[in-house]
Amino acid sequence: MPVQDQPVIPAIDTVVLQPTPFCNIACKYCYLPQRNDTSSMSLDTVRAVFEKVFASGWSQPWLTVIWHAGEPLVMPASYYEAAFALIEELRPDGMEVRHAIQTNGMLINTTWCEFFKRWNVGLGVSIDGPQHIHDIHRVTRKGRGTFDKTIAGIRLLRQEQVSFHVISVLSTQGMAAPEEMLDFYQQEGIEDVCFNVEESEGEHVSELFAGADLQSSFRHFLQTFWTRSRQTSQIRFLREIDGMLARIFRPEDAPFGNAQVQPLGMLNVDWQGHVSSFSPELLGLKNAAYNDFLIGNIHTDTLEQMLHSEAMQAMLRDIAAGVAACRAECPYFSVCGGGSPINKLTENGSFSSTRTVFCDLVHRVPTDLILEALDHLEDGLADAATSRDMLAPVLAQAAAPMPSTPPTPSMR
Repeated sequence: MPVQDQPVIPAIDTVVLQPTPFCNIACKYCYLPQRNDTSSMSLDTVRAVFEKVFASGWSQPWLTVIWHAGEPLVMPASYYEAAFALIEELRPDGMEVRHAIQTNGMLINTTWCEFFKRWNVGLGVSIDGPQHIHDIHRVTRKGRGTFDKTIAGIRLLRQEQVSFHVISVLSTQGMAAPEEMLDFYQQEGIEDVCFNVEESEGEHVSELFAGADLQSSFRHFLQTFWTRSRQTSQIRFLREIDGMLARIFRPEDAPFGNAQVQPLGMLNVDWQGHVSSFSPELLGLKNAAYNDFLIGNIHTDTLEQMLHSEAMQAMLRDIAAGVAACRAECPYFSVCGGGSPINKLTENGSFSSTRTVFCDLVHRVPTDLILEALDHLEDGLADAATSRDMLAPVLAQAAAPMPSTPPTPSMR
């Protein structure tokens, strides 16, 4: 039966909203095509999104709302107070809604800290490491480094006891300095760390992806960082390792899904109400074959119409073909679930393709490191003590009951 003829019951677990496409800085590796546009999402658009999501019957008992793209904090805290209150007013009884914001941290002040705590916002701050590494790529519109303002924001979050994680983009300089990166996080009291290897997306071409043996370089970085970080208790969460636990050690009958390959699993809405699905990075990119990845507009189309739109059916057909090929040939499919459509399209030129460099870094390298450490522990090899230290929190978390709601995802 053709993909488009199969019954599809969406399960919306993440809504990604673009409060504004504008960003107050100009990172050299940024892929966003409209970051000079100061337009903003109206509260009418926010209302339209959640009226339709909540009425659809397709949302999960929990829903993560991620405010992303551009710099969210250029919008005032009063805007989010009104938007969050509106969503809460519409929220059905028994459903849990968790908000998350990814920011460059430069605009954080005490007003924002009070807001984050009041609404229990899952907060991510983008910082690429110590100043001489961070300021290479994360610069102002005049080319000046942004480290001083970002670290000031992080220090204020700690002072005000606001929970946060950091996302660090690993370019050539950061990849070569795992011990220096770890020392920096420890000195600044940063406990929860996520790494994004600098990718080629949109118009940006990563120099890392053009280099030789990126997989080995990242493996060395991650193994060194993981080994050293487990020697202290200061790093509480390392996404690239700890985020893989439920996937690697889950019971055989435990459900597992990849929202990026499910229609409407991720509902991505720009400031005008235009809607895409699958990878949030598709929003704003151009591709005539897929109607620029747009499946409708929240003001004029129902979710049912979006699900059956020509653009959705074309993307679903090709993404499903890629997932089927991954399932047939990839030994890592059980921890991946079919990969990331945006990376397949960007790296290979097709949604229906399989392995990407992104897959190697995000799934293969961490899985191999965890399983090798487990093998050393079970076989009683010379470095079993080190492996035991590295795996102690891993195995403890794997043995714990699965949470009723998932942790807030950190955007790439």
